[in-house]
Amino acid sequence: MPNLLQQRVETCLLNAERYFSRTFKRPQISLQLRGQKAGVAHICENKLRFNKVLYEENREHFLQHTVAHEVAHLIAYAVYGKGIRAHGPEWQLVMQEVYQLPPNRCHDYPVKRSVSTQYLYQCQCPNREAFALSGQRHARINKGMQYQCKSCRTTLIYTQRSVRR
Repeated sequence: MPNLLQQRVETCLLNAERYFSRTFKRPQISLQLRGQKAGVAHICENKLRFNKVLYEENREHFLQHTVAHEVAHLIAYAVYGKGIRAHGPEWQLVMQEVYQLPPNRCHDYPVKRSVSTQYLYQCQCPNREAFALSGQRHARINKGMQYQCKSCRTTLIYTQRSVRR
């Protein structure tokens, strides 16, 4: 775990403790998040997950804004209860009053799309091109799930071919 990330989480917690005159439980921190999200707060588990790639590519802004954004979720739920909206007025108050940051819901970090493999399946329709199914659907089929063509209603059959897109 990068030391700067842990330090920033701790700084955010200390600022919230001063503001609300109470202590907050320290969350578990993980860099196991992938995809387009920069961070996620798991309220019930008191856990913060961050995207390592986006952290490394946008370190300064990430530490200042994204870390505070996710810690603000933990603080807002601890102070106001679990019935609040994720980016509602309570969370916005924490962002603005405690951290003096704009309450932006989303980041604008450039995210590289990863190349994915799609698996080609065929139905019985004449002159129809093969269906390109995702890796997730392909795995489901391998576990016994079946997909059918909406036109001819036959079960799709794997062609033993795949494409990278």
